[in-house]
Amino acid sequence: MTSAATLLLARHGQTVWHAENRYAGVSDVGLTDTGRAQAEALGRWAAAHPVDAVWTSPLSRAIATAEPACRALGLTPGREDDLRECDFGVVEGRTLAEFEKENPEAARAFRTDPVAHPFPGAEDPRTAAARGTAALRRIAAAHPGERVLVVAHNTLLRLVLCSLLHIPVAEYRRVLPRLHNAAVSEIRITGDDTALLSLNVPCEP
Repeated sequence: MTSAATLLLARHGQTVWHAENRYAGVSDVGLTDTGRAQAEALGRWAAAHPVDAVWTSPLSRAIATAEPACRALGLTPGREDDLRECDFGVVEGRTLAEFEKENPEAARAFRTDPVAHPFPGAEDPRTAAARGTAALRRIAAAHPGERVLVVAHNTLLRLVLCSLLHIPVAEYRRVLPRLHNAAVSEIRITGDDTALLSLNVPCEP
């Protein structure tokens, strides 16, 4: 029988762009003071809970968010390129409201179905969901019976959760409006099966 792996999924801490509700995908945007405080809170949470390994996206905001946990646990994080955030094309560094003023029809289509109508120049959300899902399955396979903290990104993780839980990927914005910065969502992967154990649990009250 395949041993289950428990993945503790965390979105990175707040960045300047996220504080302003700007899309940060492939851009390497640093953490704010609030984001660094959130990372420290995640580190304290990890120190108080069983965590056997840490994996992160290659982007610095995810690496910096995981650093306090790695320090507390004495672990060296793994890097997984396929956990990087989606490329948001023409809205990278911009807000949806700014894009809507420029192209209201495209913004309306995105809101209706963000998979069928992604932003111009953006990565296909189905491709992002597939690569992120494959990455989490690889991590789970490498850590049977263990608990693994995975620090990645808001849109990528929401797409992957929908994929793993057999929710239509096009519904990710409605079903999972937001993963909070440095909050933990717990899933258990056993072979091809995934169970959601908790969602958006804050590290501190």
